Amino acid sequence: MNTLLFGMPGGSEWIIILVVVVFLFGGRKIPELMRGLGQGIREFNTAKGSIKSHIEEGMKEPATPPVNTSSTGEESAK
Repeated sequence: MNTLLFGMPGGSEWIIILVVVVFLFGGRKIPELMRGLGQGIREFNTAKGSIKSHIEEGMKEPATPPVNTSSTGEESAK
């Protein structure tokens, strides 16, 4: 039994969606909308790459041994 009510739109659904978008926004606004969408995707990919490089840099750094903070001097007496 398929529990998914709505799947990806097929060919005819995409055509209907495009016609509705043209009617709502007009032919002159669509290039502006696509330009804004492209800039948003570009910024997202830039931020994603930056975060990925920071994570990779953190993984390459050698682990530092824990610093002994006891002031009793027991380790030096042994």
